[in-house]
Amino acid sequence: MYAVIQTGGKQYRVEEGTTLKIEKLDLGTGENVEFDKVLMVQSDSGIKVGQPYVDGSKVTATVKSQGRHKKIKILKFKRRKHHMKQMGHRQYYTEVQITGISA
Repeated sequence: MYAVIQTGGKQYRVEEGTTLKIEKLDLGTGENVEFDKVLMVQSDSGIKVGQPYVDGSKVTATVKSQGRHKKIKILKFKRRKHHMKQMGHRQYYTEVQITGISA
């Protein structure tokens, strides 16, 4: 059984027991979170596709940790103009483990 959920402007294919890094949520470690924006659910009985969301379905997860991804380096360079600008960015994330899918 798997589901496709939407959170943080992105879509994720999740199964029970999987761990994934999503956009930062303001929750503490060990807290539970429910995702009600379920786009699709596949189970033994078949596939349910929502328009846009599947009614009465939700995915529950537990927050494992909070952190930051690796640094992304940004370099802006203009040749022959004596111009170079270097920047970096580290995106925050929340690592969650999927505990259940109900449809």
